[in-house]
Amino acid sequence: MKIETNVVVGKSVTIDELMEEEGFDAVFIGSGAGLPKFMGIPGEQALGVFSANEYLTRSNLMKAFDETSNTPIMRGKKVAVVGGGNVAMDAARTALRLGAEVHIVYRRSEEELPARVEEVHHAKEEGIIFDLLTNPTEIVADENGWVSGMKCVRMELGEPDASGRRRPVVIEGSEFLMEVDTVIMSLGTSPNPLISSTTKGLEVNKHKCIVAEEDFGATTKEGVYAGGDAVTGAATVILAMGAGKAAAKGIDEYLSK
Repeated sequence: MKIETNVVVGKSVTIDELMEEEGFDAVFIGSGAGLPKFMGIPGEQALGVFSANEYLTRSNLMKAFDETSNTPIMRGKKVAVVGGGNVAMDAARTALRLGAEVHIVYRRSEEELPARVEEVHHAKEEGIIFDLLTNPTEIVADENGWVSGMKCVRMELGEPDASGRRRPVVIEGSEFLMEVDTVIMSLGTSPNPLISSTTKGLEVNKHKCIVAEEDFGATTKEGVYAGGDAVTGAATVILAMGAGKAAAKGIDEYLSK
């Protein structure tokens, strides 16, 4: 049997085709959660809007910080990073080192920031400006389609939500325009729905993560196992490695029946 490699599973070949036509008895899905999340607000398609993934990958791995690069990164003069996690701090500090005035825009207070305390401390130390209890509602573009500003509202904290953190509530009449020329969205990532949407019988949860047993990685489709960020959402390498070992055991038992 000739097995074609370097193909996009879910597009060039589906899980069903691998099992029914290529003869695989079991399949493990470890496709990760690399799809950046956006807010879904007007103007997010404007030029000068990046996901933190793209911004950091291009800067750190593709040397786009070098102006002689084939694809140099945009050097904004005033940059807004939307989000409050460790990746948001990385993106903000990178933009700062590229010469920008940088604002972290986060809808909750400092106590609710998900970034590590030391990351926040270092960001402040370097001169990052924190616009807390602030939430974007629209990205404004100029006549050429480039970011020229970001409409925001002020927030206040209400009762705790399902996450245990106090829920941010909009303060009526608090709308204002933040003048920026670059916006970096750092709102986390989710699994790409390509595989789940093309695999019959493969159940996903409301976060588009594949539903799988914790002990052995078995999914709702017989012979298909999954683990890592595709199941848990963005997490750690250690957890993904553990899930891989658990699924290997599960697959071994399944094939031994």
